[in-house]
Amino acid sequence: MGSVLDTIGKLIARYLEKEVPGYEPFTPSDPEHLRGIIEPGDVLLVEGNNRISGIIKYLTQSTWSHAALFVGPIDGAAEADGEPHVLIEANIGEGVATAPLSKYFPYHTRVCRPVGLSFEDRHTVCRYAINRVGFGYDTKNIVDLARYLFPLPVPQRWRRRLIAFGSGDPTKMICSALIAQAFDCVRYPILPKITRAGTRRAKREILHIRDSSLYMPRDFDISPYFEVVKPTIVHGFDYTALHWADKQKPLEEVAGEFGVFPEALGSPPLVPEETDETTPVPAWVPVQEVTPTPSARLRGR
Repeated sequence: MGSVLDTIGKLIARYLEKEVPGYEPFTPSDPEHLRGIIEPGDVLLVEGNNRISGIIKYLTQSTWSHAALFVGPIDGAAEADGEPHVLIEANIGEGVATAPLSKYFPYHTRVCRPVGLSFEDRHTVCRYAINRVGFGYDTKNIVDLARYLFPLPVPQRWRRRLIAFGSGDPTKMICSALIAQAFDCVRYPILPKITRAGTRRAKREILHIRDSSLYMPRDFDISPYFEVVKPTIVHGFDYTALHWADKQKPLEEVAGEFGVFPEALGSPPLVPEETDETTPVPAWVPVQEVTPTPSARLRGR
């Protein structure tokens, strides 16, 4: 019976992992910029394009359907061309595995960085995730897999728990749960529950770590303790260096030398300027003596 359930579970997992054709990200990752800024301990959020991704986006009302932890080069894990595996992730049907950064170059991604995390705790978080490589996903748990096959309308208050619903085996986890547990081991907050306990004299806030199975990829994006790092602007951005395929730069005689907008011409003064009588008149300027006419004399009287 166990082998039958395992076979059915693998078939469901294979169906859920199939990519949906026609996916085209609005802003795919820039490989060079991404490689240059991502650091160990950073969380890489991914907008996936397989069937399970679409369901997670619906249940979480978010762009992000997958999360991976960047830990740096992992010993003994590399691609055939020599590219090292630097990501730890948990996938349905595969479990916890390693992956190269180039795996997500074609996708829309976001880097979330824990603020103020010490070097020692950062190393602990990465080591926790690396030590869980090989943990599997229980394909025998048909209930745990079948929940993704029926994207029926679900009330908002139940959606988060629907993702967490399953066997509860700590060795079988989803992507965000793995990363949440890694940060939990150093007591770094993601979205802690805040309980306000008040007395007549004082009030205090108590932070509670949520159950790791209740975390979703978008939680790292909206967390007040994670910084969103955008690879294209972190080292400076010059919009004037962009080349637009559908528009050319304006001609110099049209746009001017210093900008695309012509300088505003100064309007003439409303009150005539007073003549400076102390300024000598150049010798080359002819001076004419004006003799008043008789009519001007009469008006002067």
